[in-house]
Amino acid sequence: MQNENSTNSAPTAPATLATPAAPAQFQSAVETATMTDKKSLENTGSLTGTETVTPTSNSLAQAAAAAATPTAVPSSVRIEVLLEECIKKNASDIHIQVGLPPILRIDGALQPIQNTPVLTEDMVEKLVFSTLDSMQRETLSKDKEFDYSFSFGDIARFRVNAFNEKGNLAAAFRLIPTKMPTIDELGMPQVVSTFADFPRGLVLVTGPTGSGKSTTLAALINKINMEKSLHIVTIEDPIEFTHKSKRSVVVQREVHYDTFSFARALKSALRQDPDVVLLGEMRDLETISSAITIAETGHLVFATLHTNSAAQSIDRMVDVFPAEQQPQIRSQLSAVLMAVCSQRLVPAIGGGRVVAAEIMIANSAVRSIIRDGKTHQLDTTIQTGANEGMQTMDRTLAKLVQQGTITYDNAREYAVDMHEFERLVKGV
Repeated sequence: MQNENSTNSAPTAPATLATPAAPAQFQSAVETATMTDKKSLENTGSLTGTETVTPTSNSLAQAAAAAATPTAVPSSVRIEVLLEECIKKNASDIHIQVGLPPILRIDGALQPIQNTPVLTEDMVEKLVFSTLDSMQRETLSKDKEFDYSFSFGDIARFRVNAFNEKGNLAAAFRLIPTKMPTIDELGMPQVVSTFADFPRGLVLVTGPTGSGKSTTLAALINKINMEKSLHIVTIEDPIEFTHKSKRSVVVQREVHYDTFSFARALKSALRQDPDVVLLGEMRDLETISSAITIAETGHLVFATLHTNSAAQSIDRMVDVFPAEQQPQIRSQLSAVLMAVCSQRLVPAIGGGRVVAAEIMIANSAVRSIIRDGKTHQLDTTIQTGANEGMQTMDRTLAKLVQQGTITYDNAREYAVDMHEFERLVKGV
């Protein structure tokens, strides 16, 4: 791909890049797709896919014209077809990359879409650009990566990260169902639904990418929206679930479109008369500090972090601050924190995935531990707080194994303390 935005300080990308070889795990799919394209060529006389064919002199002009038009792209790789296949297969993601057929993530595992060709540079650009407006294309070209979302009719929404790799465009599409889930439908512990009833404070939903954090937050916001007359402000990058105002008034702001940054939106939020603020992600010192301040001023704040446990979440928030500020931040955090839900999605027996969550409720013991900087003691406090709705990740996994919901081997991959997990599975 020609690098149109290169400068003197950066090397110019080669004008033409060879299509990279597919990884071994997808090689059979690549071979099948290539053969499919050749058969298509024999039947239609037009160029499709990635094969190189020298047409006869009589058909040279026709072939060149066909290759230069959108109709040269096989119908199997039209973006609408790929999105429909993602929804049909209940996949969580679509991966589009030069040198591979389109890839779906189903129940956590990657698998190519059958009977689709290996994607060329031109195909990938057409697929990605068909979901972008002119301003978004300009931003992607300038920044080399871009987060956005779009609606696929009334069927679903997709969150997308478009980016460059090895000089070529690529993208990851995340499926976001249009139906708003409930906490019960998600299989979350019932105590999580009570997070929506807190009058003020900070609630964290944490976990790695793809663990269902946004869905859990959407369920909590939907519960408030249906049950209470409040003003809800969400700040997201990009907007995933769309909320229509019901009993509450819901304002959804998207970074890059409705505001320039999380930090600026948070500063403005206090002047917008909010009752509830949802922060899509706490990324840095400024956003963490602003979230704590909003919670301190009597508002209910929901936010996410890419951490795997309650203890990690506290440490992450405190550690972004300079050492001299950390005692003050621990004191503030101990006062405003209400709960932490750290979740993972684990493959279920028989297909699908089930949520496993660690729950920490901020009682007096938890607040004291945070204030004193003894976060290594939080796991013990969570273990002894079962009567308040607390649960450790290891106990949750052990329970799911005993219920026959997930396999022992899958549970081991997500266990925090292997010895504790095995003890709980055995019921010792």
